[in-house]
Amino acid sequence: MKVLPFKIPKSKDVALIYQEDQGEVLYDKLHQHEEIQLCLIVKGEGTLVVGDTINEYTSGDVLVIGSNLPHVFKSDTSNHETSLMLTLFFTKTSFGDDFFLLGDFNEVEKLFQISEAGGKVLSFKEELFNLFISLKEASNLNRFITFLKIISTILKADVSPLSTFIYQKKYSDNEGKRMRNIMDYTMSNFNKEIDLDTIAGISNMTTNAFCRYFKQRTNKTYFQFLIEVRIESACRLLKNHDALIAEVSDKSGFKNISNFNRKFKEIKGITPSKYRLIK
Repeated sequence: MKVLPFKIPKSKDVALIYQEDQGEVLYDKLHQHEEIQLCLIVKGEGTLVVGDTINEYTSGDVLVIGSNLPHVFKSDTSNHETSLMLTLFFTKTSFGDDFFLLGDFNEVEKLFQISEAGGKVLSFKEELFNLFISLKEASNLNRFITFLKIISTILKADVSPLSTFIYQKKYSDNEGKRMRNIMDYTMSNFNKEIDLDTIAGISNMTTNAFCRYFKQRTNKTYFQFLIEVRIESACRLLKNHDALIAEVSDKSGFKNISNFNRKFKEIKGITPSKYRLIK
């Protein structure tokens, strides 16, 4: 298996690919694939990195991930719940070069636009949940019909972008391996102290070269990215109303609570205490 791109297993005679991912974690390596991905998180929660942005995902979320859009699911294993994700994969040409160019499918262009930065569906979630669940026992024909219903429902829903910046060049295998190593190390060690020498060493680059490399591909500094990973971790921990704010700060990798409070408010717009009340 190549590091990047990730190859989606498929049958020669099936254009629409249906896949179930089940286990303690979802596929937690940075990857990209040619196919557009429409997926439902049936069970599980964690962090989803898409492009330059850190997102939280949880049960019931419906996500759109575009062609060759780098992303990584980092499951939260603290609750020991088995994760389950149902996915449809397809490309613009899966059903023929001109299929989506037909006038009947003019509206679908909006879905392709959404997929470029990725999207999280905010409405019609129960309807979409039921449509995805029905895929499991469906014939290939009924699966295709349900696929069109899913697209139609997403097009009338409110959708929030998953990323604000997309690096336009497709990752080579070597570059993909480098970015994957950076992401793997960061997602596994964000709650510890990470300095530039360490992360630059992980990428086999000098510190100056690494800083330029990471900023060019994510439109932010590495430490901006690291802080956002830590804040998303804190958001999940704050759902436990018994945990002290100081404890959440420490477990998320912040050295002192005042810095944690300041950075949390910068990113989320409210203090950790207020965030906990609304969640």
